[in-house]
Amino acid sequence: MLHIFCPHCGELRSEEEFHASGQAHIARPLDPNACSDEEWGTYMFYRDNPRGIHHELWDHVAGCRQYFNVTRDTVTYEILETYKIGEKPQVTASGKATSAASTVKGQGEKV
Repeated sequence: MLHIFCPHCGELRSEEEFHASGQAHIARPLDPNACSDEEWGTYMFYRDNPRGIHHELWDHVAGCRQYFNVTRDTVTYEILETYKIGEKPQVTASGKATSAASTVKGQGEKV
């Protein structure tokens, strides 16, 4: 079981309180009516499925009910960071922090 840091509540909580909602940072088309069926289908259904670092959208369903982003390693299931919608991830696909800080706020821990 994981304990996940909610960036809104500010606490580590049991993973049972959360729901993964897919890939993060997917931009909605500005004018959906101008999209072709193929473009709309790609937006709706095609997502990355990498082996390694992946940015995901999660919801704290049994808590504050706020959405936030999680950077997770899909191989080890380790949560590397959590951050609010609109913020940029500190951990990139190479697995390295993008800022000078060596510690990553909001780590999940395995128990």
